[in-house]
Amino acid sequence: MKFTALELEGAFVIEVDKMEDQRGFFGRLWCEKEFKDHNLNTNIVQSNVSLSKKKGTLRGMHFQRGSHAETKFVRCTRGSVYDVIVDLRPDSPTYKRWCGVELTADNYKMIYVPENFAHGFLTLEDNSEVYYMVTQFYSAEHEGGLHYNDSDINIEWPIEINEISDKDDKHPKFI
Repeated sequence: MKFTALELEGAFVIEVDKMEDQRGFFGRLWCEKEFKDHNLNTNIVQSNVSLSKKKGTLRGMHFQRGSHAETKFVRCTRGSVYDVIVDLRPDSPTYKRWCGVELTADNYKMIYVPENFAHGFLTLEDNSEVYYMVTQFYSAEHEGGLHYNDSDINIEWPIEINEISDKDDKHPKFI
């Protein structure tokens, strides 16, 4: 696995180190030892999948608070998405900064999202599927959200947003 630090402290893009031959390739998507070697959280307790039917669907920006703050490990398994993270840690040198990474079924890139980051994605193709593992069980009372179009964060989405849930559209601006 290839770990590349993103500009937000503690966040990484992880790529499959492909061993290729005439049949195709083999590579690891997850290795507890390699994650620990990079001081990353390996306490995976749940995995989730989402399918978005239409290009331009936004899901986010989500996070869990307090004792349920979670780390996420995200991969696009069908189609493509623009995956965005925002650092919500007040004591971080990258506080309130964001970055985006294109994840596709074909590029095999994954993103490691540290605790206390908001996370969301915009689909770049119809029928895009995202698979992610998390380090905390979902807790409705610890759920939080950040408005995707908050002018204090100023995320630059690569295409028009055509579909968003009422819940996600009503997330508050950054406090």
